[in-house]
Amino acid sequence: MDLSTTSRENIEYMIEEIKTKLQIVNAGALNAKSFDTDQYEDLRDIYEMIMSKQSFSVSELDAIVSELGKMRKR
Repeated sequence: MDLSTTSRENIEYMIEEIKTKLQIVNAGALNAKSFDTDQYEDLRDIYEMIMSKQSFSVSELDAIVSELGKMRKR
């Protein structure tokens, strides 16, 4: 997948991968439609950081989920 291009499909892909990697139980809380394409670069940065790590502490998970929550459309 070429994530260098901003697209809805790439956002959906990244969100699905994030949910899988973080084993998010309430998957409905992270819906790709809740993210605007103008936040693409920030989302991609978070995605790349998550994919580069093997595991996460509880505080890291809280921070990631909090940041994703701030990025969601209201």
